[in-house]
Amino acid sequence: MQWTLVIPLKPLARAKSRLADTATDGLRPGLALAFAQDTVAAALACPAVRDVVVVTDDTLAARELSALGARIVPDTPGGGLNAALRFGAALARVSRPKSAVAALNADLPALRPLELCRVLDAAAEFPRAFLPDTAAVGTTLLAATAGNELAPAFGPDSRARHAASGAVELRPAGVESVRQDVDTGADLRTALALGVGPRTAAVAARLLIPDQ
Repeated sequence: MQWTLVIPLKPLARAKSRLADTATDGLRPGLALAFAQDTVAAALACPAVRDVVVVTDDTLAARELSALGARIVPDTPGGGLNAALRFGAALARVSRPKSAVAALNADLPALRPLELCRVLDAAAEFPRAFLPDTAAVGTTLLAATAGNELAPAFGPDSRARHAASGAVELRPAGVESVRQDVDTGADLRTALALGVGPRTAAVAARLLIPDQ
């Protein structure tokens, strides 16, 4: 099964505010962009991924992610994360109505293509399915096979919200890189230990990352 991934990205100037203990205001936008670049590059390298749609109004991010091969669409709804994902999924199905679509977080800098393939292969068995994040509270991937709406419910406690919506929780082994999103300095340290992509590694080398 070939998938279209929809990746939402807020304006870089407003991204990753919870990394204030790790990155200054001047570095956080670049770090958020690096996360997105490494996420998109790894996603496009996954054999199960046909294409990647990035929903963003950020001009710099649009240019850089387009250069990697992503399709960029503006956040026309302007109604937050779930509205952006519904919009991106709908656009993805304009030309391919029966395509399988999946929402993927933009902050997975350690993402490995083969681990992503493992998750998508597991998701292909269900109408809708999701992968919880490492903290087991949020969601890093939500998938919908052909004929099924994505129906995203991201936000606080999205793991519980997606389960309540009828999506099946995926539990494949060995997919840590797909579960490790980065919101805090502790998250970044864990991602660095897993092994991040080259863009994140370059920006992280400029940071003073606290031990606690």
